[in-house]
Amino acid sequence: MRHVEECMGTVFSFDIRDDDSRKIEAGLRHAISSLHEVNHIFSTYKPESDISRLGRNEITIDQCDPLVAVVLEIGERAVTDGVGAFTLYPGGVLDPSAVVKGWAIERASNILCAAGSKVHLVNGGGDVQSCSDGAFDWGIAIADPRDSSRVILAVGDPNSPRFAVATSGTAERGEHIVVARGRAAGAGLLSVTIVGESLTEVDIAATTAFALGDEARDWVEAHDGLEAFAVLADGRMWTTTGFSRYVIG
Repeated sequence: MRHVEECMGTVFSFDIRDDDSRKIEAGLRHAISSLHEVNHIFSTYKPESDISRLGRNEITIDQCDPLVAVVLEIGERAVTDGVGAFTLYPGGVLDPSAVVKGWAIERASNILCAAGSKVHLVNGGGDVQSCSDGAFDWGIAIADPRDSSRVILAVGDPNSPRFAVATSGTAERGEHIVVARGRAAGAGLLSVTIVGESLTEVDIAATTAFALGDEARDWVEAHDGLEAFAVLADGRMWTTTGFSRYVIG
């Protein structure tokens, strides 16, 4: 079962490899609906969204959808962990987008799991949350930031039922990362890819690591359950200590 959905200014794809069932079909519809719900609540492009109104101090957190408090709590932890490289206020305006997409994708995957799916992949603009039963292993390609048509390598984890991949860089969206502490984002880097189990955590880590530039590798090494692969502006590459175990082929 496959489905493509446009939402949040990007494209989300669902690839479900379980035997077809009405329960999983209903789960897919629920997962798709959840993405649009998140967009309605968190879009900074919609002046009527809860996050826009909260940013303008028109409403309080208690008056927002309960999901706002959930996301902002995740974001505050990321700010604390990000040693000044992660912010919920890029340009001085409340904008938790660096949390929302990865969290929304993982949430959609969790909905599919609750519906009985054991083998699926949800991809939102290249950020991926996969689920596997051990009999089917996903291989997720990492594109070359210098040539998006070229795959540098593929990653996966046959030993974990859940696997997530996120990449931050300038190849697809240009200079879009704003750093909290006023330094040049991604100094020396073209892209950083993070792998782990939770896309919420992995996507935040990819944003933070890219913003940290030449400090990224040491920062990722200090986080259990995360590994990284980076492409530098001069063409060199580096990986964290345990990344090789996720490389396929």
